[in-house]
Amino acid sequence: MCGIAGVVYKDKKLHPVGSDMTKMLDALQHRGPDSAGFSIYGGLGLEDNEYLLNIETKEKPGLIESVKEIVEFLSPIKSEEIIPSVENFSIYRCKISLDQFSQLKPLIMDIDKLEDVMVLNGSHSFEMIKDVGSVLEIADRYDTWSKMGTHAIGHTRFSTESLVDRYHAHPFQTYIIPDITVVHNGQITNYWKIRDPLERKGHIFETNNDTECIVHYVADKLDNGYSLEEALEQSVKDMDGPFSYIVGTPNGVGIAKDQLGLRPGVMSENDDVFAIASEEVSLREVMDTHNVEQISPGEVRVYEI
Repeated sequence: MCGIAGVVYKDKKLHPVGSDMTKMLDALQHRGPDSAGFSIYGGLGLEDNEYLLNIETKEKPGLIESVKEIVEFLSPIKSEEIIPSVENFSIYRCKISLDQFSQLKPLIMDIDKLEDVMVLNGSHSFEMIKDVGSVLEIADRYDTWSKMGTHAIGHTRFSTESLVDRYHAHPFQTYIIPDITVVHNGQITNYWKIRDPLERKGHIFETNNDTECIVHYVADKLDNGYSLEEALEQSVKDMDGPFSYIVGTPNGVGIAKDQLGLRPGVMSENDDVFAIASEEVSLREVMDTHNVEQISPGEVRVYEI
């Protein structure tokens, strides 16, 4: 099934969105026991040319030092930490400076060439946290409770295709343009029809997960001058299958639902907060749900701050 959620604070100030999203996803835990993930926007406070890398490394001697050597060839490491994880792997996090965004993907590809190393993400305006296990296990492992930000999206996964691991957990990201992420409930049945022309244009896919296809599609539209709303509207026309998905951007969130309305979605707002989720029980974690709207078949909604 999978559960998806999004929350936006309208005043653009920092709020405990990590805690909010943790509670929203925990309320959807019954929809997906395999893994969970967060994109938390607005709280990193990086300089214009700074990026945060999250790198999965097997716990063996000298491996992190090899990662550092590759990173430092292009950029001095400004800060670093190691987060113990599960199954003999750790997460090595480092903050770096780059002259331009286009250097980020080549650097990630160089790091990924190391055996037993996988870059989970690189970002500027959001923090991505995703792992196997329950929402609350992941929240405690990475302290999502304390994460501040302006808005966030999240996912709890019931895997119906592709691997159950940290890398295949949602959200998914692309490096075509900065800091676009997607969480998804459903299936894109014309996946290869969507993916093939994107690859021909130079998009690099890392998995066969159909959610990765969505984030590349949306980023490509944005890169070609579409507004977020226009990109989502076109996706509803171009993509087949049962789906609802949420896009996170540095400026807000958007949601799209398939034309037959085969996957659930509800939203609500008050003077302070706009929220979206698969089920109303999730919305109740961040607001009184007196005015809940069902997302209609084929509907697109964008909320930007």
